Amino acid sequence: MDGTKPVMESTAEETQDEGQESKGCFECCIKCLGGVPYASLVATILCFSGVALFCGCGHVALTGTLTMLENHFSRVTSDHETLTVVIQIFQYIIYGIASFFFVYAIVLLAEGFYTTSTIKKELQSDFKTTVCGRCITAFFMFLTYILALAFFAIFGFTAIPVFLFFNMWNTCAAMKAPDANITSPDSICVDVRQYGVIPWNATPGKACGATLGDICNTNEFYLSYHLYIVALAGAGATLIALVHYLMILAANWAYLKSAVSTHEYQDIKTKDDQDLEAEARSKDGQNSSSYS
Repeated sequence: MDGTKPVMESTAEETQDEGQESKGCFECCIKCLGGVPYASLVATILCFSGVALFCGCGHVALTGTLTMLENHFSRVTSDHETLTVVIQIFQYIIYGIASFFFVYAIVLLAEGFYTTSTIKKELQSDFKTTVCGRCITAFFMFLTYILALAFFAIFGFTAIPVFLFFNMWNTCAAMKAPDANITSPDSICVDVRQYGVIPWNATPGKACGATLGDICNTNEFYLSYHLYIVALAGAGATLIALVHYLMILAANWAYLKSAVSTHEYQDIKTKDDQDLEAEARSKDGQNSSSYS
């Protein structure tokens, strides 16, 4: 019996140590999870997804559109030379947008981590924000507002090719409808020149009847049409992410400003309490000396 007692005590101590370690790990995990800015994390994931869809699908759709125009609407290179340059510029802009938003989303996520930890330390009275930190948050809020307006314009601009392709697809669908009573299919045409995409002297410039139906069946048309739709959805997702970022930054700035006001009030109150306490002590000292 005496030999088994130390063994039982050591086993109980080991079990208790393991329980404390597991409790410590659990508390550490909860503390780490509490410091994650979930709103900024959701906005970052949405921003990455939206920019990837917009840039990737938009780049491929522009290439397919140029190929379709060269094969069916403007067979002379000089007629669509300006359009080719414009599409190449748009593709370079897409490269820049992808690179910029990749870095900017990471910076905003890091700012979210910083602000979340700062607010918690402010509430615990262990740390005070600086004017520089609040100015950085205000700067990001202003820049995000400008980017949101810019992407709103990009969203509207992306809707233009979707509208053009939809009209063309709707025309082809009307020609193929079984109840369509079309006596002269060649009279149904799609003239790309009227949209200003190519000049009026481009040849042939339009597609009618069976030629139009063949264009709608090509891979370039089908792929470009759907990619433009996905790019439009990506632009909308990016716009929502920027608005989300804007709300987060505004809330963080308000929290930081409120925390500063609270600390200033606490400092003034503490100083007044100290003055009152010092005055009370001086009065007690004077009373004691007068009695003696």
